[in-house]
Amino acid sequence: MKKIVVVMGGPSTEAEVSRRSGTAILEALKAKGYNAEGLELNPATFANDIKASGAEFVFNALHGKFGEDGIIQGTLEMMGIPYTGSGVMAAAVTMDKVATKRFFMAEGIPTPKAHTYFRYEFKKRDLTGEILQEFSVPVVVKASSQGSSIGVVIVEKAEELEAALSEAFKYDREVLVEEFIKGRELTVAVWGNEEKQEALPIIEITTVTGRYDYVTKYKVGASTHIIPAPIPEEVTKKVKEIAIRAFAVCGCSGMARVDFMLGEDNQPYAIEVNTIPGMTETSLVPDAGRAAGIEFPELCARILAMAGYEP
Repeated sequence: MKKIVVVMGGPSTEAEVSRRSGTAILEALKAKGYNAEGLELNPATFANDIKASGAEFVFNALHGKFGEDGIIQGTLEMMGIPYTGSGVMAAAVTMDKVATKRFFMAEGIPTPKAHTYFRYEFKKRDLTGEILQEFSVPVVVKASSQGSSIGVVIVEKAEELEAALSEAFKYDREVLVEEFIKGRELTVAVWGNEEKQEALPIIEITTVTGRYDYVTKYKVGASTHIIPAPIPEEVTKKVKEIAIRAFAVCGCSGMARVDFMLGEDNQPYAIEVNTIPGMTETSLVPDAGRAAGIEFPELCARILAMAGYEP
């Protein structure tokens, strides 16, 4: 069989989650009889490491910088090695929350009102005053290019806004300030390519803290995934349609996850697209697969097949 290398880890803020995803994927592929091994990402030596591994196919299990932003995708394309997931453009766009927001707005995909601010503006102007004139609290402050809720703060009080901006600007030169939508958190796994897309069962996420942040995402028992989400049939249809549109508009392929807030009036708002969703024991996409009758090893095999893998 062709040699598959599962790339994981690296220097990003999400490296530990990536290792957990990669290890789960590697074990699943081996259980299915694939010729697979793992590789820890070292950006400085990656091309040489891949050559030395004899990889004929790469299963990308990287989260965050280098793996989810188009960089590793471009490197593999130059090397002529096929890989799972979305290509360079889709990865770069969806990793950047500001770029994703612009795609959504240009295509009429419902999404919360937002504004972008730069680090240099934070130093020169009273951004807190400007934001409070345009938005009411609570408001969401997001670093543009982080995942796993890193660099994301829900500001409950006006006096907390400056500290939230300061925290977000530690990660990025560009920050997205977004209208807070009170309601329910939903997520939809979508797979396919430019020709055909399919949405898996919708998941509603509830947490012990009321916030789906880094801790509640990855701590066992801190969040609950309700599948299928207990929402009206017409809302289910609408959310899936928007998820598929978001997947297609961003040029995604393989497997991606579209996150939503469902307002109290049952209006869905697309928040972001994740082109390399977590594949850990607490992750959403494996749960969606099981709800659709697809166990984890088979899910990994299908992701490979969608990327063109043939034994």
